[in-house]
Amino acid sequence: MLNTRLSETEQEMLHTTYRHLHRHPELSMQEHRTAGFIEARLTELGIEHFRCGGTGVVGIQRNGETPVVGFRADTDGLPIQEDTGAEYASEETGLLPDGTRVPVMHGCGHDVHVSVALAAVGLLASQTDQWSGTIVWVFQPGEETGQGAIAMVEDGLWDAAPHPDVMLGQHVGPLMPAGSAGLVSGSAMAASDSLKITVMGKQSHGSQPQNAVDPIVQAAHMVTRLQTIVSRELDPQTPAVVTCGTFHAGLKDNIIPDRAEFTLNIRTMTEDTRVEVIEAVARIVEAEAVASGAEPPRIEELHSLPRLHNDPVQTEVVTVVLKQELGQDAVVEILPLMGSEDFGRLGDSIGVPGVYWFIGGFDESRMPAPTNHSPHFLPDIEPTLTTGVRAAVSTLGHYLKAG
Repeated sequence: MLNTRLSETEQEMLHTTYRHLHRHPELSMQEHRTAGFIEARLTELGIEHFRCGGTGVVGIQRNGETPVVGFRADTDGLPIQEDTGAEYASEETGLLPDGTRVPVMHGCGHDVHVSVALAAVGLLASQTDQWSGTIVWVFQPGEETGQGAIAMVEDGLWDAAPHPDVMLGQHVGPLMPAGSAGLVSGSAMAASDSLKITVMGKQSHGSQPQNAVDPIVQAAHMVTRLQTIVSRELDPQTPAVVTCGTFHAGLKDNIIPDRAEFTLNIRTMTEDTRVEVIEAVARIVEAEAVASGAEPPRIEELHSLPRLHNDPVQTEVVTVVLKQELGQDAVVEILPLMGSEDFGRLGDSIGVPGVYWFIGGFDESRMPAPTNHSPHFLPDIEPTLTTGVRAAVSTLGHYLKAG
């Protein structure tokens, strides 16, 4: 039988790997050191690998031609100043695309994902007599910006790697206690669309508003009115979120500027709702510009992520496997999340079903715990990490004819 448990030495290496990665995060599509670290570990284990999508790494663990299973772990950190107080807290900084230097933190658990995947590679490499097939390990950059999966696909991921029969992945968080897992069948995570709205005005002295077209007042009305899309245009049972995340205008208090800019993030669970909300955004901002006697605003797409869909048949398979491994009561059905993921792009690009599940990261006594993207987000090392390894190895083992 395939062993899903780490030895004391393997567990110590897992913990060392995690602390190293947590201490040294890198921003999206800049994960150069992280990619090198992954490559070095795969080389140590004798696993064939190649770069893809810039800072992505793909490992091909061959132990027979079929079946083929894909497993994804994302690698990037976030522009957050860590405030966990951990001995292994990050002190790293990085550059945003506009050149701004910012603190960097693994505030979403991607250090957990990479550490767990590397430990699973090693555990499976030591038991080749217990399984057969091929695993495609996708260490994907740029999940936080939605760039990574599409970059790997466009860089020839599936031209260079065998096509899997199913794509698997997992994510740590505070949804359930450490040691347990949760799944959603069908629509699991929302589509995400980010837009930049540039509002046009006419500049003038602050004491002479009659000579201006004030873009700040205009944009403020837009932001307020945009909140009515969800509350007054959609069916109350239709999940959607419209968030204004940034708002910038002006350089001095006594100058009415010639423009204002704000960004929106939109989350929807169906394509019909997505189209309806985006069309409503355009209608509202254009109408407010007309009401202000201003030029039409500019609407630019910053990035877009598709809905994450868990294949119902394969989700049921994974649920059964995880219950057998972690315990019947440790695996629960959870509600769909309005957060977004680009994991689905990997399988969708070649028509392969996918299953993405969640593992708990905090002892029940610490819940409600800090959420992902919080400066205080720091999962308990155990049993979080070993649970992730057991979940990965057991599900892979099911598909890989493990005896």
